[in-house]
Amino acid sequence: MKKQPDFYRCSICGNLVGKIEDSGIDMLCCGQPMDKLVANTVDASKEKHVPAVEVNGDTITVRVGSIDHPMVPEHYIQWICVMSGDRVQRVSLSPGQEPAAIFTVPESGQVDVYEYCNLHGLWKTTINK
Repeated sequence: MKKQPDFYRCSICGNLVGKIEDSGIDMLCCGQPMDKLVANTVDASKEKHVPAVEVNGDTITVRVGSIDHPMVPEHYIQWICVMSGDRVQRVSLSPGQEPAAIFTVPESGQVDVYEYCNLHGLWKTTINK
């Protein structure tokens, strides 16, 4: 069974990290343990945070929300990350950009799609190809 990634955020400086290998040691930043993020999978508004995935063979297009998420300096998607098999891919986004990215993934299998909103945190959806 594939291990899901762990993402952490520093409550002091805002650093975000993804743990690749767990050695059992706490993630520390600014002299204190970092907060482990738990991915949301259901958006109460049902439209702006859960990644929407369109599959076309070995290519997926990820859009953040069924209605595009805002991309203004005060509220935007910082990154989209895709995990498939043993591959991890990430695209960083900035205010003003479209909240979307295109990735190449295996023709079959599970694909986990994560995105991080600067205000509302970590979100995830999973597709099976």
